[in-house]
Amino acid sequence: MKTFRTVLLSGSALALLAAASASAQPRTNLAQAPAAQPPAQAEEENSRDRRRSERRERREERREERQRQNNAEAPQPPQPQPAPAQVAPPKLPPVSLPTVQAPQAAAPQPSPDDNRDRRRFERRRDAPPQAQAVPTQPAPAPVQPQARTATQAPAAAPAPTQAVPDTRRADRRDEWRRDEWRNRRLDDVRERRTTSREDGRTVIREPGRTIVSDGNRTIIRHDDTDRLRARARDVQVERRGADTVTTVFRPDGTRIVSVTDRYDRLVRRTSFDRFGREYVLIDNRARPSFGPPPVVYLPPPRIAIPRERYIVEAARAPMPMIVETLNAPPIEVIERPYSLDEIRQSVQVRDRMPRIDVDTITFETGSWQIEPAQAAKLEDIANAMKRIVDGNPAEMFLIEGHTDAVGGTIDNLSLSDRRAESVAMVLTEEFGVPPENLQTQGYGEELLKVQTESASRENRRVAIRRITPLLSGTAQATR
Repeated sequence: MKTFRTVLLSGSALALLAAASASAQPRTNLAQAPAAQPPAQAEEENSRDRRRSERRERREERREERQRQNNAEAPQPPQPQPAPAQVAPPKLPPVSLPTVQAPQAAAPQPSPDDNRDRRRFERRRDAPPQAQAVPTQPAPAPVQPQARTATQAPAAAPAPTQAVPDTRRADRRDEWRRDEWRNRRLDDVRERRTTSREDGRTVIREPGRTIVSDGNRTIIRHDDTDRLRARARDVQVERRGADTVTTVFRPDGTRIVSVTDRYDRLVRRTSFDRFGREYVLIDNRARPSFGPPPVVYLPPPRIAIPRERYIVEAARAPMPMIVETLNAPPIEVIERPYSLDEIRQSVQVRDRMPRIDVDTITFETGSWQIEPAQAAKLEDIANAMKRIVDGNPAEMFLIEGHTDAVGGTIDNLSLSDRRAESVAMVLTEEFGVPPENLQTQGYGEELLKVQTESASRENRRVAIRRITPLLSGTAQATR
């Protein structure tokens, strides 16, 4: 019984303690509750919570956008294509045909010299252009001018009375140039020819060329102004009456002024160096602008020098002989100056000067393209030309194009003229020969080196000679 009362008292005591604790708990929580915040602080916290929520939403949107872009850029697996229905070919009766085996020609193997020349040409072509240093020291005293050489001129060329740029004509020439050098086959040129009758003559026009047939004479003309643009910094085309004046400005300060008439015939060409000195290169003003160019008939020249010095084969000529041949005087006395047209159309006049047959360059039938391995073989001739031009900037060289007797007269005439221009462009673009010192002319099959009517690589050739003494008419003959 005593034990039961003790337990009962303990239970009552525990109940009293629990009630007291429960009554004291609300007072403790009330004391620990934070004080109420001001309205401004509550609004600031709400605004901060909204900004956090907005930033979180924007991050989620950007993540979803990147995911969509990655899914769009991922390569799609190829869709299986249905197999085409098999159609059985119709049954044909067997036909027995004789089997003809064409003979297989062995492909020509390039020689070690050709491979070496090709590699040297490609290295020179791929090399970056070197800047030309312009000396700052004053110019040396001018040398006493020879015939048709430098003459002291004012510092600037006479300004035209009215400069009207002829952009239409320049654009047309640029179009010809692009078409001509993209289509290096005669078939492409033949498709664009047009024929007309003018003043009783047959006139054939093709890209970059005009062929005139008058009786027994057929000549080809071209405007070489486009070739002068190869190293130009700027080109200005003006109209002065019926003439067209084209001025080519070079990066080194020199300029070339060419005057052509309404028939695209070159009337006059001069060059000005960076000091303002003028050099007369071509002067055809004494010749009438209409009608075919005149032909000068002279007796055959008397050749008093060895034959191998009169006609030099470039493949077997060392560098000193090439320089000597291109710089040699005429083999006979030149009685008077000749115009450029007279020199181009008169073989007896041209034969007064020694020449170099460029037998290192041969062309395929119907093509005027020069392979890199063959272009590299023009380096000695180019160096000889530059050495001569450095001594006299008024020097002039004529590059003559020839073909074999295969094909028509008009085709061969156009082909030979384009081959001569191809050599001139290689000399300028690859070796730096000034283009204003080069003239080109094609003669077709008129002057065959090997008398044969069949195809001949020897007849598909180019010849080069210096014609400055013929233009000046003051040079003495070789003794």
